[in-house]
Amino acid sequence: MTLPRARIVPVLVTLAAGAAIGTVGALAAKFDSPIFHVLGLIFSGGWSWACFAFLVGYFRPSKIEAAWLASSALAVGVVVYYLLKAWSPVTPIGMVDSGEPIEGTVSSGILYWALAAFFFGAPLGLFGNLARIPGIAGLPLRLLAPLIAYVETSERLNVEAATAGPLAEATWTTIRVLAVLTAVALVGQTAWTWRRRYNSAKAGADSN
Repeated sequence: MTLPRARIVPVLVTLAAGAAIGTVGALAAKFDSPIFHVLGLIFSGGWSWACFAFLVGYFRPSKIEAAWLASSALAVGVVVYYLLKAWSPVTPIGMVDSGEPIEGTVSSGILYWALAAFFFGAPLGLFGNLARIPGIAGLPLRLLAPLIAYVETSERLNVEAATAGPLAEATWTTIRVLAVLTAVALVGQTAWTWRRRYNSAKAGADSN
């Protein structure tokens, strides 16, 4: 089955976005700048990849397309990320003291994480698509993305903050606060929409 051009373009853009996230995450640590350090912290965390797959699914029109495109985009991003990390002198995969990469370790690492991204991307994309359900029914799924970000950054603050440095601690703290604010905003928006519909239905019933 051939996809129409109107659907091919978003697919290509989504795959390119996955590759771009992988590129930024892998190369940000090579630059000695606080901005790039923060970008490296964001795009090397699992929460950002999970949220990316979730958003891919949210903006796709069908559940099937949401699942396979989220999987594909996440896998592309992970492959790009680990390939660039393997070629990078900063934190390459499978390096020995001599500085030479172990090819088998690199290949197996990329394959492992690409498969993991592909399989975990599908449910995340599906959840993102189901989060489009309006009202209270879709609220728990809409809260999934900020919940993932909150849980991971909280764990990193508990385990890694002491050794990661003040910039990492500030970054994770900011992300956690933003996750809470996002969750509050989503709950508030859902409550406001429900209240407005309730008032409209009540006004219509009273007029009859």
